[in-house]
Amino acid sequence: MPIRVLLADDQALLRATFRMLIDSSDDMEVIAEASDGAEAVELARTHRPDLVLMDIRMPGTDGLAATAAICADPDLSGTRVLILTTFEIDEYVAQALRVGASGFLGKDVAADALLEGIRTVSDGEALLSPAATRVVVTRFLATPEPIHDKVMPERLAALTAREREVTALAAEGKSNTDIAQDLFLSPLTVRTHIQRAMTKLDARDRAQLVVFAYQSGLVEPGPTAAQ
Repeated sequence: MPIRVLLADDQALLRATFRMLIDSSDDMEVIAEASDGAEAVELARTHRPDLVLMDIRMPGTDGLAATAAICADPDLSGTRVLILTTFEIDEYVAQALRVGASGFLGKDVAADALLEGIRTVSDGEALLSPAATRVVVTRFLATPEPIHDKVMPERLAALTAREREVTALAAEGKSNTDIAQDLFLSPLTVRTHIQRAMTKLDARDRAQLVVFAYQSGLVEPGPTAAQ
């Protein structure tokens, strides 16, 4: 079955461009278009797409509010949100990750990278732009929100030592294959540990696992993250 994509952007020309690109790929299709966040939420509930390609800055209901609504809806637990933004390094992106977005890309992304990003997020993996992730983490994600200060240590304690180890490496941006090589495990075993950690931490996907790893203090941003 092709990946079913909902486009949400207030620029009609940009939506048309993305539609042509996505529909030209055999393994995905655009099933609906929204011009603002409110319409995106309504269409997501109607069509239940596999993925929403969401512009974060739109008039009226913006992409952040729409992402929060979609990710909080239990009926849309199978829908991923991939953020498109002109400003990769800003608090809106960080907040979108906090409320459930699976990753983000700049609007100037190359065609092949966009299609590969859709496939990656649809598979349940995180898509965090290498050029911006470290800065976003350092500026906006590394400090826990006050409401979670007491909850996070308790949730972290639910992980086994191996699950914490694998989660920390995933938060550093390593793939399952990389982690498997580092820990002398099979990629399948690593995937199992990742899935169990997400279940215990109630993380929607790998991106949420990364957010939790930094906010809980399991991983500290390295020196290069502040650049």
